[in-house]
Amino acid sequence: MEKRHPLNIALVGDYDPRITAHRAIPLALDLIARQTGLDIRFHWLATEFIVDDTMLNDFDGVWCVPGSPYRNEEGALRAIRFAREQRRPFLGTCGGFQHAVLEYARNVLGWTNAAHGETSPEAERAVLTPLSCALIETIDSLQLDAGSLIAKAYGRQMVFEGYHCRFGINPNFEKDLLSQRLQVVAKDGAGDLRAVELRDHPFFVATLFQPERAALEGRVPALVSAFIQASLNTTAC
Repeated sequence: MEKRHPLNIALVGDYDPRITAHRAIPLALDLIARQTGLDIRFHWLATEFIVDDTMLNDFDGVWCVPGSPYRNEEGALRAIRFAREQRRPFLGTCGGFQHAVLEYARNVLGWTNAAHGETSPEAERAVLTPLSCALIETIDSLQLDAGSLIAKAYGRQMVFEGYHCRFGINPNFEKDLLSQRLQVVAKDGAGDLRAVELRDHPFFVATLFQPERAALEGRVPALVSAFIQASLNTTAC
């Protein structure tokens, strides 16, 4: 159903023009707006200013963007929790993936001591730790699970995407993290986890790769387009 008002997208993260993904995101949204005719308006929400849910209520979708460590980890986690609990479409890329996993560990699994190894490397339960091989400015193949939201977005099960990422799910906690609602939906050529979805959410997708980078080559990012389409069905007003 067509929206009667502009589509408002929250970009959760601390904007930095030096970050490639931050330059790509507005281009991606502009390409989608031109392709669909939608009036897409995006707002950068600096993490230190996300102190309650009030400022999130009017957004149709929440995108937690790359660029961690964020200035205020709790602000990012609050926005992710809001999207998960209020069933707002959510996309997390790179740092957004990492913090989506951290929010899930703390607030769904009840692991109150769950931590990000980038900011708390000595934590007993660091659910995010350095990748065995950092994915810095690399492109790799991805095998997508049939029937997943991400596979539907791309329209195929094999894709290639770019990365700028150093942290992923700690293998010591992977089995427990993925035993309930959180499911693996993409693996790379080596069989390593690269994207997750929530089973019982209309659209909650988090990727270690950065699909927005396609916009730098003038291509519409399929996953971002699917996120925008899902945001059309939100109840924000």
